Amino acid sequence: MLKKISLKSSAIALAAVSLASCGNDSANRSDKPNVVFILADDLGYADLSCLGQTKFSTPNIDALASKGMLFTQHYSGSSVSAPSRSCLITGQHTGHTFIRGNKELPVEGQHPLPSETYTIFQMLKDNGYKTSVFGKWGLGAPATEGAPENQNIDEFFGYNCQRQAHNYYPYHLWHNNEKIILDGNKGKDENDYAPYLIHKKALDFIKENKDTTFFMWYTSVLPHAELRVPQKELLEFVGRPEMEVEKSYAGCDEGEYYKNGGYGSQPYTHAAFATMVSILDRQVGEICATLDSLGIADNTIIVFTSDNGPHFEGGADPDFFDGNGDFRGYKRDLYEGGIRVPMIIKWNDVVERNSRSNHISAFWDFLPTMADIIGAELPENIDGISFLPVLAGRGEQKEHDYLYWEFHENNGRQAVRQGDWKAVKYDVHNDGKIELYDLSVDEAEEYDVSEMYPDKVAEMDSLMKVSRVESELFRFR
Repeated sequence: MLKKISLKSSAIALAAVSLASCGNDSANRSDKPNVVFILADDLGYADLSCLGQTKFSTPNIDALASKGMLFTQHYSGSSVSAPSRSCLITGQHTGHTFIRGNKELPVEGQHPLPSETYTIFQMLKDNGYKTSVFGKWGLGAPATEGAPENQNIDEFFGYNCQRQAHNYYPYHLWHNNEKIILDGNKGKDENDYAPYLIHKKALDFIKENKDTTFFMWYTSVLPHAELRVPQKELLEFVGRPEMEVEKSYAGCDEGEYYKNGGYGSQPYTHAAFATMVSILDRQVGEICATLDSLGIADNTIIVFTSDNGPHFEGGADPDFFDGNGDFRGYKRDLYEGGIRVPMIIKWNDVVERNSRSNHISAFWDFLPTMADIIGAELPENIDGISFLPVLAGRGEQKEHDYLYWEFHENNGRQAVRQGDWKAVKYDVHNDGKIELYDLSVDEAEEYDVSEMYPDKVAEMDSLMKVSRVESELFRFR
């Protein structure tokens, strides 16, 4: 069942769109904004120079923040790729969304979203948007009901399978349901760098649809997994004083998993990671420049965030870069370092420039926020809350009663954030202990105060129990 957004929210949305219409390119506007949603892969909270990174800089992403709003308490859907993306496009947290883990199929690709799943793609297509995905999918193997072309996506180019997206010189990519063989990567050749190919297709999509209303989900594969970059780019970082003593990684350079999920060797892991983020930053700048050159920047919302915290795979070294900042935990953790991610939103003449918000939000809030902006109907069973009042700087912002996560690896993990309280439970399969943290004084989650507040622990335990629907595909017990 669908529900209409409230009249109060609609008024805010109309006010926001009305404000947006004051831009320099108003002659090219529709009554709905374009959206470019840039999702980095395994980028840590402090992997941006605007949030404290000192080993390298991210000038284009920093510029995006200076022209928009930086959310300092925003959370990913999960601490790994597929469920995080599922939360984002369904508006549901991991206790309710269908994909709750990285569940592989025996062939290329991951377990599919059911065909009847209501997603942001369906909502936007129903409201006149051209929809697209450029990058990594991971929500349904080719020819399944979860494949992009069966999920209301007009154009897809990139990796269907997130395992194959570990590798940057793959044997093939997908354009909708067509397998595109990359001849330059035959055998051990490394001539066709996938992030370049995907990026070009994304820019072409923007140019081809400048006179339409479009939603582009730019799901970059940077800086995740294999630390592989074009040699010319790598050499710009090798030997820099900021890289200090280098680390090497001996990986998979032949055999069954070569270019099929295995991580290739890299003698300069620090320089390679910095290069990957630098490429991502440059591509963000090129997207922004393209929108500007076409005269559609003022009527385009740009979102930048990451799907989860930093990783150790393939020789990555988040401790060297302090990629999670002051936060505890990494990818696969439900501590802050695994799920708190940067989020930047730029929307000219609507979002205040160079602003920050400490509003507590999560991936499942994006769908209802877009519904609020365009006046769309929503399904009854979503967990998200529109944060348009924060973006537009007007109206009353509703707050979450609490946020919930569950994770289906490592014997199961759960977490709840309620105000400044954060509860984390590991080893769910064996009924592990609930840890309790007061984030108002302990954002690093160093001091477990569960023994001091047994009533709060009991309340959090109850929330963990009622926040989920058992899934046959992802079971705790």
